[in-house]
Amino acid sequence: MSKCIVDTNVPVTANLSARPERSDVPPSCISKSIDQIENIIKKGCLVIDAAGEILQEYETYFSWSGQPGAGDAFFKWAHDNQGIPSKVALVPITKNGDSYKEFPDHLGLKDFDPSDRKFVAVANAHPEKPPILQAKDSKWHWWNEALAEVGITVNFLCPEDTEPKAANKDKSKAKMGT
Repeated sequence: MSKCIVDTNVPVTANLSARPERSDVPPSCISKSIDQIENIIKKGCLVIDAAGEILQEYETYFSWSGQPGAGDAFFKWAHDNQGIPSKVALVPITKNGDSYKEFPDHLGLKDFDPSDRKFVAVANAHPEKPPILQAKDSKWHWWNEALAEVGITVNFLCPEDTEPKAANKDKSKAKMGT
């Protein structure tokens, strides 16, 4: 893996290894999340927005000390390496109401979760359109086809868990952002 965008739920899921008693997430999903963020730290490149919205979102979930979990370590690494383009690539995106100028104009994405639009905008604005890593947010499955149609790839780390949940949720009644 070279460049990728990491939805917040990937390091959140990785952090569950430090508190397994508080999780209903399958251990395999936690392990895959840890493997992915460790791979990025060792030999990949995280792609985030230049304005720092993604890091601000990370900050609400993770410890500045980088402890106790792998997600905390990932956040600290991302923050500490944001000045090194080979490790953390910064992409400018432009806020436009509750969305972004770089968010794809596609009818299938009109109801896309506003809190996750920054990840899509970053992918779309980057010349290589790096994939977005997704661990346990099942609603991304609803928009996967439309995202693919605009050239954006979502790598689902735990599809065996998230696909059935997406299929069982009523998209029209689902609370966005959860």
